[in-house]
Amino acid sequence: MPASLRWFFVATALLGATACAQPPAAAPAQTATAPAADDEAGAHKAHEAYVHAINSNQLDAFLATVTEDVVFLPPNSRPIQGKAAVGAWVKDYIGAYRTEWVKTSKEFVVRGDLAYEWYAYTSTDTPRPDGPAKGTPVVTDTGNGVNIYRRGADGVWHVARDVWATDHAAKP
Repeated sequence: MPASLRWFFVATALLGATACAQPPAAAPAQTATAPAADDEAGAHKAHEAYVHAINSNQLDAFLATVTEDVVFLPPNSRPIQGKAAVGAWVKDYIGAYRTEWVKTSKEFVVRGDLAYEWYAYTSTDTPRPDGPAKGTPVVTDTGNGVNIYRRGADGVWHVARDVWATDHAAKP
């Protein structure tokens, strides 16, 4: 089983355990459902902000959508851990390419202060004329991924983990 798939199952199990460990709400049903709807809306808003920030190709906008301890698990790569390391990786990426990601949620589950999303994506990377990838072809990729969102103490949701896998085989 690929490591990225194992990670997905571990994350799913952890989210399920977190949800099971929480005591049931003692408030009346109408009061209990309102926060759940707000939780769901906030997590979905974080997804929209993340995709918008990626497509803005602006480093500061992107960094505003992730946690300090964010982890990226790109295909065929070692993990990239922490906001500073992910920021450096993204800075190099958007320095070389103008990127456009279309991310379609396949599943979105919110449990307490955590949420996970399984998504499909199509990305198009156009080399910047003044960047290190100039003169190379436009790269289009498709695949699937998982985002894990976490709500902070301030109530704002951010991406804590992003793992994605291309549909294309790795080049030898």
